[in-house]
Amino acid sequence: MKPKAILIDTKDNVATAFQDLKAGDRVTVSLEGTEKTTTLIQDIPFGHKFALSDVALHQPVIKYGEAIGLAIQTIKAGQHVHVHNMESQKGRGDK
Repeated sequence: MKPKAILIDTKDNVATAFQDLKAGDRVTVSLEGTEKTTTLIQDIPFGHKFALSDVALHQPVIKYGEAIGLAIQTIKAGQHVHVHNMESQKGRGDK
């Protein structure tokens, strides 16, 4: 069975969808003996991220084992993670 999503690093709090996913889907990702399961609360387009656990306002969104940005609102487990609820802190000239 083809995996629905990928976990890139065991420290990550997001996973990336390998296919279009629907709200209500239960998705399990695993890596190096670490397994994380979440039920999606929003549709997730192919190639986009979703939260594996809650991410509080101004807390880091972690992918590749590194912070890729900060939550600009509370992000719930199973929620789509993209530019509408996170903001990159790298390469910015305004901050």
